[in-house]
Amino acid sequence: MDFRTILAIIGALVASLGLAMLVPAVADAIVGHENWRVFLGASLVTTLSGGGLWASSSGRIETLTLRQAFLLTALIWVVLTFFSSLPFYWSDMGLSYTDSMFEAMSGITTTGATVITGLDVAPPGILLWRSLLQWFGGLGIVVMAIAVLPTLQVGGMQMFKAEAFETPDKILPRAAQIAGGMTAVYIGLTLFCAGAYWFFGMGIFDAISHAMTTVATGGFSTRDGSIESFQSAAIDYTSIFFMISGAIPFALYLGALQHGRWKQLFSDSQVRTFFGLILLVSLMMTLIQVQINIYHGEEAFRHALFSVVSVMTGTGYATIDYGLWGPLAMTIFFVLTFIGGCTGSTSCGIKIFRFQVLARDLYQHVRQILSPSRIYVKRYNGAPLPESVSISIQSFVFLYILSFFVLAVLLAATGMDMVSALSGAATAISNVGPGLGEIIGPAGSFQPLADVSKWLLIAGMLVGRLEILIIFVLFTPRFWRV
Repeated sequence: MDFRTILAIIGALVASLGLAMLVPAVADAIVGHENWRVFLGASLVTTLSGGGLWASSSGRIETLTLRQAFLLTALIWVVLTFFSSLPFYWSDMGLSYTDSMFEAMSGITTTGATVITGLDVAPPGILLWRSLLQWFGGLGIVVMAIAVLPTLQVGGMQMFKAEAFETPDKILPRAAQIAGGMTAVYIGLTLFCAGAYWFFGMGIFDAISHAMTTVATGGFSTRDGSIESFQSAAIDYTSIFFMISGAIPFALYLGALQHGRWKQLFSDSQVRTFFGLILLVSLMMTLIQVQINIYHGEEAFRHALFSVVSVMTGTGYATIDYGLWGPLAMTIFFVLTFIGGCTGSTSCGIKIFRFQVLARDLYQHVRQILSPSRIYVKRYNGAPLPESVSISIQSFVFLYILSFFVLAVLLAATGMDMVSALSGAATAISNVGPGLGEIIGPAGSFQPLADVSKWLLIAGMLVGRLEILIIFVLFTPRFWRV
């Protein structure tokens, strides 16, 4: 395998990451915090390392083979996480190397689980760096879902390859242009979100930091109490709106902007199911709050809607500890952790479209049992659904659930209680953030966990973010055969 193209791409990304570290350095320097030196040093190390990787490849970038694409996709997330952890490790926050890697992986995979406490008094550079990591990670996820996963045929994503590149009314002609269009939409949503947060009472620093993690559906906050700290219904609804915006397929935004296809934002089967599920579960959670006499009326609905959207999109923000709503609510939130948002968005989980395809497969199987001679053509959004997509999705979901159970068993073996082990495995694989229970719940932190548990969760976050199959392919002997 020729590694020069891989090294060139990784080198360019690492150098860009190093330059981005100058932003929190400036933030710390403005307030006179000593951590600006940490970010400056980390920036030099990271930028020079990226430049070295680029130079070692002679700057050679050629068309990637399938094997190179698999390896590059996995290496990018691992290498960027390592360099992203340096500011955490070298700062005066007192973080161990394990905690630094955990925070960096949680940030760049937009998981939102954190080991840092005392965010209200943390230096601005660290807070801004956490937000930047999630913002970069969210953009990388969108590009990966549109330009990489369809080519690799991971988890049924090949269904979107034809939609993006091969149909007569394609949105944009080339993958590079699609990525550029996605980036423009992503930046636009972030700016609008920051403006809305600022308008409704957030300080400019908090507004910018939260805008980056909201659109990225990441969930890192500048406060220990998350969004609840601002005590504003308007901010709650703003957060809900932009969390949902980040969980809608970005290809639909491009179609609307380029060709005026605004109706597709609401006519798409995946989006309609997503909204319907949010509304249904939010009403159920509202009734649960009223029944146990916690909140009533609009306040109950707002907390229910916020919590459901936060979990489904994988953001992980909190306005209330929904773990106090009883076992039924905890079970429902546990299930929502796996569902996730729409494909081609910054959200996490198995994704709505995969459940829709599985439902069509089941429906077809039942119809064939009842009418063996009848021909049934499966369709998704009006287009025929190839059998290869169904097989790919079935394999993905099986490996997803298997990975969850294996991770949960390993976490339990490290001494975690069963609720924390199960919810921790689910939130890591699904890249959601907070789990359930007193330790890692919405009001808790992952900091008390043992180092071995944190490393297992780091691995889980990576596996979940790379859509499971990419990691499994790398561990097959056939992949490395010449």
